[in-house]
Amino acid sequence: MTASARPFLAFACAHMTDERLYAPQLAALQASHECRVFVFRGHDSMGGMAEEVLANTPERFTLVGLSLGGYAAFEVIRRQLHRLERLVLMDTTAVADAPARKAGRLADIAKVREGGIEALIPELPGRWLLPAHAQEQALRDVMAGMARSVGAGGQLNQQTAMLARPDSHADLAKVRVPTLVMCGRQDPVTPVADHEAMARCVPGSRLALVEDCGHLSTLEQPEAVNRVLVDWLHATSPPAG
Repeated sequence: MTASARPFLAFACAHMTDERLYAPQLAALQASHECRVFVFRGHDSMGGMAEEVLANTPERFTLVGLSLGGYAAFEVIRRQLHRLERLVLMDTTAVADAPARKAGRLADIAKVREGGIEALIPELPGRWLLPAHAQEQALRDVMAGMARSVGAGGQLNQQTAMLARPDSHADLAKVRVPTLVMCGRQDPVTPVADHEAMARCVPGSRLALVEDCGHLSTLEQPEAVNRVLVDWLHATSPPAG
């Protein structure tokens, strides 16, 4: 891939989300950075997702991953860590699925197989968002639109990939590039303790907590996320030349 004069940011999407997940961040960053968002619909393995990112990024790039996007980032680390210039992990976890979470994934697969993607959509805001945000119709509409965009086939592929993912703390401990770990203070899916554990793996990493925020921090508190992300990118920008 031809290198851009601007720093390259690769944004890896969460489960059941598309480009809209990062719309506030792109609005803040695309004037100063080359940005690309990766929506994972067609791969049923973390390896396939990682290879899609690696095939469509320059030799060196910054990788931003939220939830499923973070899991894909761990696979990039396992495959081509030397390609990463910086790393941002948001509302994600390096812990492999426990049996209860695997059972939940299998239940969701069965629900969508039986009733289509529309059977799952009403449950997502209550699962992922701060309770106050789950009542906001605009956020609910965005989440429904993103889920429909991923579709039943994409949902099955993503869940299949997540069911097989390993614990990634040992891989994360190999990272020696600037790393930002950020999550909603009230994230009900990947709690603060998981982010503290990830931050401890990477020497010099920064941990940032977003107040009054659930699992989809980029949409729930976009201004707070942008302040942290823009400042951190500026502070860790590699020297020109």
